Amino acid sequence: MKKTADIFNNIVNQRRSYREFEKGFKLPEGVVKRSLERAIKSPNSSNMQLWEFYRIRSKEALQEVGKICLSQSGAVSASEIVVFVARPDLWRKRIDAHLEHIGDSELKVVKNKLLNSSIHDYYKNVMPRFYNSSFPVIRDVFKWFYLLFKRRQGYFMSDVYSRHIPIVAQKSTALAAQTFMLSITAEGYESLPMEGLDAKRLKKFLGLPKKSEINMAIAVGKGVPEGLRGERFRIPYEKVVFEAR
Repeated sequence: MKKTADIFNNIVNQRRSYREFEKGFKLPEGVVKRSLERAIKSPNSSNMQLWEFYRIRSKEALQEVGKICLSQSGAVSASEIVVFVARPDLWRKRIDAHLEHIGDSELKVVKNKLLNSSIHDYYKNVMPRFYNSSFPVIRDVFKWFYLLFKRRQGYFMSDVYSRHIPIVAQKSTALAAQTFMLSITAEGYESLPMEGLDAKRLKKFLGLPKKSEINMAIAVGKGVPEGLRGERFRIPYEKVVFEAR
């Protein structure tokens, strides 16, 4: 039996960005659903899960989104496209979901070591202070004074200003996107992450609010040989990995 590390290594090595898929190919039922279920389990900042995933499956929707993705060959030949969306604007709903989950369970008093508060207080009091974006200038001034005080006491987080909120959500959403693509490979199919797209039109097509952010669209299907653009090229390990001294 193969070791788990060997299996994972094979999946990572097999995952390639296919820029063309077999047209008209129908993915087996469950491939994308299972992969999205795995993506939902991805690590994310404070477990806020500020993401949404939109499946594009109908012929009409695929045609329109293909155009929105600048008519890339991967987009117009895909069996399905999944749009990964960062939703920092959903922070209140996510906090409510956490507080409901915690309820009166033992989690209510479990300590969050980072901020020396209970997990319940962390979501009820700390998270709203970070994610609330009303009056951003005023809030950022208060945060500046707070950070000045905390950092004089020792090490403390610095990326807590209003401009950091959408970045945090984008990072978490990208982690989910990677899990999804690895899962698609494990299922025996191929994918293509696409950032080259008309985000404004895509948000309009999906009916998304202003504060949402398109992270990427991922085309999925059965890759064809011509969908690969040569051998994989990566900058050598020793040129990108360094040891701090």
